[in-house]
Amino acid sequence: MNKHEQGLAERRRELVERSSAQRVALAVAAKPLVRKSAALDHVVAQVRRHPVVASVAVGALALLGPRRLFDLAARAAALYALLRR
Repeated sequence: MNKHEQGLAERRRELVERSSAQRVALAVAAKPLVRKSAALDHVVAQVRRHPVVASVAVGALALLGPRRLFDLAARAAALYALLRR
């Protein structure tokens, strides 16, 4: 190997090491985004499995508003807990 080829080989090793370090840094930085996208993917999968329930929920939210819907859901949960006993 001449000096030029040795220099190229050394440069290649440096670039491979740097790209490996950058790949690890990207993976670490992307972990929170991956978790959030997994949660969103779960929600989308549930909506696709139960489109009628999702449509009813969106319709109720549009008609009643979020605060009133939350109040009704809290009352329903309390009533369910009482009836279950």
